[in-house]
Amino acid sequence: MGEAARKIDIIDARPVFTQADADALNARFAGVDTLTMLRTLFTEKTLGRIATVSSFGTESAVLLHLVAQADPEVPVIFVDTLKMFPETLAYRDELVARFGIRHSDTVVPDPDVLAKKDETGLRWSYDPDGCCAIRKVEPLARAKRGLDAWISGRKAFQAATRQNIPRFQVEDGQMKLNPLGDWTKDELEAYFEANDLPRHPLEAQGYLSVGCEPCTSKVLPGEDPRAGRWRGWDKVECGIHSPIPAVDPEDPANLPAF
Repeated sequence: MGEAARKIDIIDARPVFTQADADALNARFAGVDTLTMLRTLFTEKTLGRIATVSSFGTESAVLLHLVAQADPEVPVIFVDTLKMFPETLAYRDELVARFGIRHSDTVVPDPDVLAKKDETGLRWSYDPDGCCAIRKVEPLARAKRGLDAWISGRKAFQAATRQNIPRFQVEDGQMKLNPLGDWTKDELEAYFEANDLPRHPLEAQGYLSVGCEPCTSKVLPGEDPRAGRWRGWDKVECGIHSPIPAVDPEDPANLPAF
């Protein structure tokens, strides 16, 4: 990575990336196809400890297939909120086996936090932001502690909140990769077809974007593909990619009362 690599600060033996590093990578890989970019990054190992974060949702197979082709040793992290569709869990197992992913890690909510903050398991019904914070945001923050960089499956076409996604960005000193950020829906569908990738079993039933079971509904004809997420709420993101009430990843027991 040349100049960008030399500028990385080291704190506690971990690289701390800056916006300058992200800008250099965006410039270097502008116009480079996604698979070549991933293979180069994984071979050079200049991003340090890296993992892919996947929801194993309706579009997840494309990124997972690309990463597995580039390097099947790259770990894949899945946050099981304990509210997932059984079909999603089965799809996860199918993709991991089919793509030869060698390190599939599942992280779950802290049981003490659930006992304190969601004893009935119904927080999703009256406080979806708070539910996401304890079931998704905190577990992922915990899983990412040992990483220097992580790979996201976000795409600009998915929602207005995801426009102009760069391939590389920095969050809290970690490099965040969005390899499919500039892909279009047509390109995604073409990749599914060309590589004969399996679809999420709920997609054919009208679930075009799949999250937790209680907060996911079928999408009606003409609706936005994410219209079935948190239907009836003024909410479009779980909080992993956009701010919701703060979570202290160092002490999940101190989550805010919401």
